[in-house]
Amino acid sequence: MGLPRVGEVTRPGVCQTLPVSGVVAAWTRPLVRPFLSRSTYGRWVFLLLGGVFVIPYIALYAMLLRLMTVELADGGRPVGLVLTVLAVAISWMPAFIPGVRVLEAAAARALLDAGVPPHVGAPLSWSARWRAAAWFVLHMAVGALLTLLLLMALPIGVTLLVGPFFLSGGMELGCVRFPTNGTLAAAWVPLVGLAVIVGTFYLGAATGALLGRCAPAFLGPSAAERLAELAEQADQLAERNRLARELHDSVGHALTITTLQASAAQRVLEADPEFVRNALLAIEETGRSALEDLDHVLGLLRDGASSTKPQPTLADLDRLLAKTRSTGVTVDARLDGDVHRIPLVVSREAYRIVQEGLTNALRHAGKVPVTVRLAVNVDELELEMTNPIDAAPRRRTRHGGGRGLKGINERVAILRGAASAGQEDDRWRVAVRLPLRAAR
Repeated sequence: MGLPRVGEVTRPGVCQTLPVSGVVAAWTRPLVRPFLSRSTYGRWVFLLLGGVFVIPYIALYAMLLRLMTVELADGGRPVGLVLTVLAVAISWMPAFIPGVRVLEAAAARALLDAGVPPHVGAPLSWSARWRAAAWFVLHMAVGALLTLLLLMALPIGVTLLVGPFFLSGGMELGCVRFPTNGTLAAAWVPLVGLAVIVGTFYLGAATGALLGRCAPAFLGPSAAERLAELAEQADQLAERNRLARELHDSVGHALTITTLQASAAQRVLEADPEFVRNALLAIEETGRSALEDLDHVLGLLRDGASSTKPQPTLADLDRLLAKTRSTGVTVDARLDGDVHRIPLVVSREAYRIVQEGLTNALRHAGKVPVTVRLAVNVDELELEMTNPIDAAPRRRTRHGGGRGLKGINERVAILRGAASAGQEDDRWRVAVRLPLRAAR
């Protein structure tokens, strides 16, 4: 293996040489890293903020102490004591303000890199208020101590670091005398000054890191906030599912109608130009309506706003049936009762259920007759859709994930109704019952 070259050291058991400079760098890198880390300076800023918060309290308590001294000198009247207790109580009230907790949590996240999640709007319990107040006091106490230490250690360290080069005859710091006469005995004085500065810097960084670990315990979400966050997530998920159902039903129905119209127009392109013209007009109208629905849903997803566009209800059922009949499908519809007495939410969901039922019939059974029956009773809305099952289905590629019946069941479950779907003899039947009183 040979002898190592000058300036290199060999690690035992390793057939490789490392430069001395590399060994030095490996030892000094952990010592230098805190000086180059952004988190170190953020922790010191957090501590200095705590020291700044203490200043008004020091001024207030100094004034109260003077007041108490005057009162005792005048005979010990209790007015000063009462005012002191009242002032102390009032001075610590800000620690229980919810806004102080929010600010402290934001400062801990930004300056200490603490894992404190943002607070959600929820009733704040007194347990959370006490934890936040304790953190506020801890922040001020630790910040004041570290700020005082910095104000003392920095001048001492700088004096020891540069004093031996500019002073003669020695230095006295408190009861300790340091030589500064340029002799060998004074060579260690700058090292002490450097150690004081670096040690203070490391102490602040370590204290800030410890506070960052403790912050979640003091400023973390309470049980009520966790429940509020879960409720908010559930609401967002429900809204996304609702928009997905709207998009699936409206655009899916429009695409199915458009596909059937285009297929029929292609077959009679030469024989019946009038039918082709009407089919193209129907495709244009259906596509425009689908684009409006798509733009509406995408706008809600993009902006997070609530829906303001009027949604179709059973009052618009005739237009839906007309679009379906324009494909050449026979739709026998019968409505018993007044749709205007149906609650709006039930009417909207019932319209979408009929729309999805027609889409499923066209997509899976083809151009077969469809029967739609609606009955508005005193307490519930009954809806039934049937169509014959094609015994010899045409060869075609099935697209989509079969989410139609799932969407119907979700809509019915939201309204606490009942739904069933399946084959009965040679027909496919979808039956839905939606309560009206609960919706009101």
